[in-house]
Amino acid sequence: MTTIRITENEAKTRVDVFLVNYFKNKYQRNFIQKLIDEKIILINKKETKPSYKLKIDDNIEFFEDKIDLYLNKDEALEPYNYKLNIIYEDNDVIVVNKPKQMLTHPTKYDRKHTLVNALLAHCKTLSNLGGADRLGIVHRLDKNTSGLIICAKNNLSCEILAEQIKEKTAKRKYLAVALGEFEENEGIIDKALVHYIKDDVKMTIAPDNKGLSATTIYKVIERFKGATLVELELKTGRTHQIRAHLASINHPVFGDTLYGAKGFNKKEFNNLKTVEQLLQSYYICFNHPKTKEKMEFELKEKDFSEDFIKVLNFLRRTNEH
Repeated sequence: MTTIRITENEAKTRVDVFLVNYFKNKYQRNFIQKLIDEKIILINKKETKPSYKLKIDDNIEFFEDKIDLYLNKDEALEPYNYKLNIIYEDNDVIVVNKPKQMLTHPTKYDRKHTLVNALLAHCKTLSNLGGADRLGIVHRLDKNTSGLIICAKNNLSCEILAEQIKEKTAKRKYLAVALGEFEENEGIIDKALVHYIKDDVKMTIAPDNKGLSATTIYKVIERFKGATLVELELKTGRTHQIRAHLASINHPVFGDTLYGAKGFNKKEFNNLKTVEQLLQSYYICFNHPKTKEKMEFELKEKDFSEDFIKVLNFLRRTNEH
């Protein structure tokens, strides 16, 4: 059994965050949380919660062989025979243009038609560091956010890519049609986030900035009457970060009903309907995990989601002079 005794410097840290760092990002945070929930990791011989804040002289206890068994347990995910839009692929990584209405990984709502299921059908091997439900996943996109996503075919690639995202050497840029007209041409939204309601998926700005640190850089690309095309670069990768941040400055993403888009005048946009938010992951840059070569991918507008193209074309037509 492995036992870790907590020192004064390590106290007051969430146990799941501590263990992600202890394992040097070998395992993703959600996988660590599962290990705690399944009582594979204990504190002072007792079960705990992932949010537990460590105290001096606490003992974190686990058997590494049990972690390995849980990591490799068969969840019987079914491969999904879906034609992926593959932008790049080799023996270590695969970059995919994910469509809207596809979950990145299985959840209780859908375990058969996600990106992971589609990757299972296409790839011979995938990283399992995120657990059986997140095979190959290095980072995620929301169900109705379309665009570029990096996946890993082996554990070493997954570790290296995850580290690049953590250290911000990997760059991810998005385009969004945001409602309202921005006063500034560029800016930084630096607001911590918390869950809106306990265990709910929605995020909100943390009171007194006491939450998960979150930083988004925005730049205006194109202006329209009642809407703005903005480029967004993530400096952190929180759940719904872009959507919550834009809503916090009264510029929710077009179509994003969860974050206040319903409150804007639909008549101005001829009652255009979309499948939720117009948010597009369009640019990714990282160093190849094996060759160290700089890998850079950028989608052309024709490769954006149909909703995104439809609304952009409408806005440009109605703004012609």
